[in-house]
Amino acid sequence: MPVKTLQTSTETKKHYKSISYETLLASWLLQDSWEVFMPMIDHGMKTDVLVSDGIKFYRIQVKSLNCIDENTIVSEQWQDVEIDFVIYFSRCANWGYIAPPFKGRRPVNHSQHVRFHQHPENFRKAFNRA
Repeated sequence: MPVKTLQTSTETKKHYKSISYETLLASWLLQDSWEVFMPMIDHGMKTDVLVSDGIKFYRIQVKSLNCIDENTIVSEQWQDVEIDFVIYFSRCANWGYIAPPFKGRRPVNHSQHVRFHQHPENFRKAFNRA
């Protein structure tokens, strides 16, 4: 069996974890027949994943939360940049939320956010409702 011998810094591990949620989202969207694009560099434009139905494009920001509490307060992190959705993943529980861009702060389980169980079929249904 392979043995990992490389020691990874805490900051690098954090980055890898964030990328893993972006990749998971891309996989689920591909399974649902979306065209999926991932920018080589995300800084400034706040687009982690770009999806298209062949006609229209949607810009998505992906965030992971280190919590189990669905009342956790989340903040706008995309000032002056137009995005279409923010998708939150809990790192500690099996839920997530699809949110429209918003101003200020609000609970992740806000009434305008669509909850999903972290499974591709459940996510697909939620994304189609968002």
